[in-house]
Amino acid sequence: MRKAYAVGFRRHVKKDSLRYSLEELKNLAGSLGIDVIRTFTQSSEQITPAYKVGTGKLEEMRALLEEESIDYVIFDEELTNTQIRNLEEVLNVAIIDRTLLILETFAKRAKTKEAMLQVEIAQLKYLKPRLTSMRTSFAQQQGGIGQRGPGEKKLELDRRKIDRDINNLEHQLKNITRTRKSNRRRRKLSPIKNVAIVGYTNAGKSTLMNALLKQSKHGPENKSVAVEDRLFATLETATRQIRFKERKPFTLTDTIGFISKLPHELVESFKATLEEISEADLLLHVVDFSHPYYLDQVQTTEKVLEEIGVEDVETLYVFNKIDLNNAVLPPNFQPAIKVSLKDGTNLDTLVETINEMLFRDDAVIVYSIPQDKGEIVHMLNEYAEILDKEYENNTVRIRARVSKPLREDLRPYELRPE
Repeated sequence: MRKAYAVGFRRHVKKDSLRYSLEELKNLAGSLGIDVIRTFTQSSEQITPAYKVGTGKLEEMRALLEEESIDYVIFDEELTNTQIRNLEEVLNVAIIDRTLLILETFAKRAKTKEAMLQVEIAQLKYLKPRLTSMRTSFAQQQGGIGQRGPGEKKLELDRRKIDRDINNLEHQLKNITRTRKSNRRRRKLSPIKNVAIVGYTNAGKSTLMNALLKQSKHGPENKSVAVEDRLFATLETATRQIRFKERKPFTLTDTIGFISKLPHELVESFKATLEEISEADLLLHVVDFSHPYYLDQVQTTEKVLEEIGVEDVETLYVFNKIDLNNAVLPPNFQPAIKVSLKDGTNLDTLVETINEMLFRDDAVIVYSIPQDKGEIVHMLNEYAEILDKEYENNTVRIRARVSKPLREDLRPYELRPE
């Protein structure tokens, strides 16, 4: 296993918050086969622009590097081209920042063609301004993207090649996302509501989706999504149809998890995928209530949602892992519900709350439909909650709870509202 030092920064963060950020950095590194054996912290008053750290801290690390065999020094913040070059010249070791570490983690997790394209575009955009500095870059050692060549002419050729590669990859991505957008347009025209699960990475989003699938009459086991106790276990969105008992169906989408200091390049590349969130009728924001910094994680998630343009979407906060922490909920997160997805505590209440919030604008209508209009009866059976059905003469009398868009389509058959 390769070894590394980690460097964190005390600015406007609490000491414990810095410790948590460095722990998260260690977990990211560990998922890539890197063991962080020592950490350094630096206050903002001692930082120099050329090295991101003070000269005293730099000398301390240089002295230790002469005694220990270390592969990387990892910084918990993004570094500039100049800073990477300066640090590598002084420390004579490969320099990685948090952004590159997250990009490499995403690259390792990507499984579908779409996710792989999104990550590679983000990697190229990150690499382009840093070509002159990454002489022993982590990406190159991993067989990654970009090569640094000697001389300005070679450097310019590299930049032009990166531009061509980005254009080519973005073209491929557009072809893939065109199908996604077409499917999304069809869903938008459908009377079926859409629910999206969002939250910090490893908060329990996929576990929630599987729990709701088990409660659904349309949720066989082979439709479950993968669940792993690690950061960014999956980068692909997964959409399933849910139907609780005799209630109306809706689509449920599990999205990628967020993390603090998520690289801008990644957010930009994944925007097409994350548009699923902005067009949802309801968001389920899953929070790891047992985490000591769950409030920071909520803030990080909401910041990313704002960055991708998610506005005015009704949100239900789902505070998970109350088997580990059952404290009083903070008052500024409403509506909210506490659950334990591990043992199923309050899952039934969550199901009822979702139904109530999603279908509160529905109305109970009585319809009289000619029996030769089987497609109308099928539409009600498929998209409405049937409360009563009677056959008389050549008509079918149906009493159902119906959404507003569906009411418009069925108005000619409306007998009376209740």
